[in-house]
Amino acid sequence: MATLANGVLTLADWAKRLDPEGKVPVVAELLSQRNQILEDAVFQEGNLPTGHRVVIRTGLPTVYWRSLNQGVPRSKSTTATVDESVGMLEGYSDVDKDLAELNGTVSQFRLSEDVAFIESMNQSQASAMFYGNPANDPRQYLGLAPRYSAIAAAGNAQNIINAGGTASNNTSIWLVGWGENSVFCTFPKGSKAGLVHEDLGVLPVYDANNNPYQAYRTHYQWKNGLVVKDWRYVVRIANINTTNLVNNTSAADLISLMSRSLDRIPDFGSGRFCFYMNRTVYSILRLQALNKSNYAVTVEKGLNQFGTPQSWLEFEGCPIRRVDQILNTESAIA
Repeated sequence: MATLANGVLTLADWAKRLDPEGKVPVVAELLSQRNQILEDAVFQEGNLPTGHRVVIRTGLPTVYWRSLNQGVPRSKSTTATVDESVGMLEGYSDVDKDLAELNGTVSQFRLSEDVAFIESMNQSQASAMFYGNPANDPRQYLGLAPRYSAIAAAGNAQNIINAGGTASNNTSIWLVGWGENSVFCTFPKGSKAGLVHEDLGVLPVYDANNNPYQAYRTHYQWKNGLVVKDWRYVVRIANINTTNLVNNTSAADLISLMSRSLDRIPDFGSGRFCFYMNRTVYSILRLQALNKSNYAVTVEKGLNQFGTPQSWLEFEGCPIRRVDQILNTESAIA
């Protein structure tokens, strides 16, 4: 099995990537995932060098019924400012120049490594969007789970639906409304959005003994943050016991829970809404939807199990997305 020694590709790694004809084959990406939240997220340039500052309405002015010849007290609304930070996700790839040039397959060989780095960046970014927590790692930005992490006495508790799980084998379904006034990703003022891939060419690099050699270097960088400008446009269905789901014993009623979540959104015209779940929930949802007798789901010509003319990948008009970075090992929140 090919390994990466000290973070660089070896001759053994190179040999493993050649087919019998000496060409670089298409690598079977067994570690690749589906993290479709990255395809849906809205991006907006930050108004700060290190993130984005938003102003949130926290209170409405008081208004009065007035009588003739009587005045009314002055009043005003109240606001608060919140600074959302950005995290810098980076990676470097160094490939020995002579190693890459064996058999004249430089571009193909480097591309095979690019694919792996980009997949790793995508997985890390998707994970941070849900679980990033500066309290645990100050280099990260704040993800969705820490923002919607308590039901009792939390200001956003009405947008957290408890599915009943009590152990640490839980997962969540998320309903997110993307928009410039609801939820969006941000990047530092004056920088670039998304993953930046830079070919630095041939540079001297150094081995473990600080001896130089020539190598092709590639730099990968993704500056990203998450802004929840209006918490009402995110709903978390939390505490979904995955063991019960798979064994179909006291399993959470996913369709009912998702239906309830839709009623927590104040205005569906204010964003683009999607459901996010991992592959375990994605699969069980399909099975529950097929059980029409239990859920009174009518199947008509041209309609799917949810009664819409779309594929089953939509629920009440909201696309259902799979995110493999959503865990099955979440602790129950209360």
